[in-house]
Amino acid sequence: MMTIAPPIDVLVADDERPALDELVHLLRTDPRVGEILTASSGAEALRVLSERAVRIAFLDIHMPGLNGMELARALMTLAEPPSVVFVTADEARAVEAFELRAADYLLKPVRLERLRQAVDRVVELGDTAGLGDDEVLPVTVGSVVRFVRRSEVRWVQAQGDYSRLHTGDGTGHLVRIPISELEARWAAAGFLRIHRSSLVRTAAVTEARLSGAEPAVSIGAVSLPVSRRLVPAVRDALLRGEGAG
Repeated sequence: MMTIAPPIDVLVADDERPALDELVHLLRTDPRVGEILTASSGAEALRVLSERAVRIAFLDIHMPGLNGMELARALMTLAEPPSVVFVTADEARAVEAFELRAADYLLKPVRLERLRQAVDRVVELGDTAGLGDDEVLPVTVGSVVRFVRRSEVRWVQAQGDYSRLHTGDGTGHLVRIPISELEARWAAAGFLRIHRSSLVRTAAVTEARLSGAEPAVSIGAVSLPVSRRLVPAVRDALLRGEGAG
């Protein structure tokens, strides 16, 4: 029997009425969206959300009084905090938004396709409250800043002082973090260095060929070489099933 997903109730907070009305209009075209609550200030949004839980809060950053960033911090104290999507003309606050574990960061003027991607993201990843310690990294895709969660990453490719994060949809996102730093930060989450240029999530490995002249592991259709000196550690990690979470 098919299960019908409940409607996604949302709140939109923006002190500029035309921007608020436009976002509400775009959200109403998405059949997944249920009730749309609105607020013209951060303080009003906080009052509304203290009394009524929603799945997503779309927040402008620059609002008088309680701004969007301050509001997002306040929402973390709620019993049922919503996933936060910032909607702003300010490109410079993306890193701060990432630190607040925002689900997405949309730049005005908002395109319908991009807005639906933000809703997709919340649906796929679940509410922010249920993400535990899943790390989030901001990446730039053209003129858009989006957020890649560690749980989305299947393997990492070293590119000098940068790393390219390869996700399940085949996309590679470049971040300015050396692979050695990600190796140390993500070891407890089941990521394993297999080569000077590769770090893999062991739970994503679909095949391992660790004997012979060219040891390698496969992640789907991608084959990655394994350094010969690291073969024993890779074999042990795979046999123990590290990273299954």
